Amino acid sequence: MKSLGLKNLSKTYYDLYEGSHHTALHDISLDIPAGEFVSVVGPSGCGKSTILNMVAGFIPHSGGEILVGGEPVKGPGPDRGVVFQSFALFPWKTVLDNVGFGPKMRGVPKAERDEIAREYLAMAGLSHAADRYPNELSGGMQQRVGVVRALANKPDVLLMDEPFASVDAQTRMTLQDELSRIWEERRPTVLFITHDVSEAVFLANRVVVLSKGHVLADVPVPIERPRVWDKLVEDDAFKELSNKILALVRSA
Repeated sequence: MKSLGLKNLSKTYYDLYEGSHHTALHDISLDIPAGEFVSVVGPSGCGKSTILNMVAGFIPHSGGEILVGGEPVKGPGPDRGVVFQSFALFPWKTVLDNVGFGPKMRGVPKAERDEIAREYLAMAGLSHAADRYPNELSGGMQQRVGVVRALANKPDVLLMDEPFASVDAQTRMTLQDELSRIWEERRPTVLFITHDVSEAVFLANRVVVLSKGHVLADVPVPIERPRVWDKLVEDDAFKELSNKILALVRSA
């Protein structure tokens, strides 16, 4: 795994209707050491997803630098895995082949990539679904496949843009438990975008609060791991920290 660094990052759009420039992000600096899990929260329109899309290399930044392991990001690359809100699985491929797609693109032989895919499916409790197709799975299972598909390509940084927003509350808590466990086991560097403050606190080592394209606060989460909802749902320290960050988001 590698570190992720944002150095004085900015993004400006040109509004064709208004004939003027709009600054979505201004002077964002953020250091994420290798193996750290950082959540980003903030009101709609504050630039959360814009940051993730620039780190992924999908859109260019207007100023500053994005560094992965000290090397500048110049476009999409296998060193960054992305998990979106939509499942984005290939419907014509089995679960096994979906998870093995990244290794296949890297030229890994079929027997080896099948072994890699089965390892990650087992880690997520999905071994029984290896030969199924996406439309045979529940939404929660599809999203778990999306997460392990990104991990199976062994990226240096995992980028997650509200990956659990489209599932029901109970499934969402189960997926959060699963992701927390997987992170404990593999320790990828994670940048996680969410509107859900409780989710951000539950998963992260730090929670970054954005406001109008700026970093409003960078809050450490000193809650011991491993974390599971059954233990944290009534934890006073968890609730206090969540309320503190929610107040910051509301002020933004």
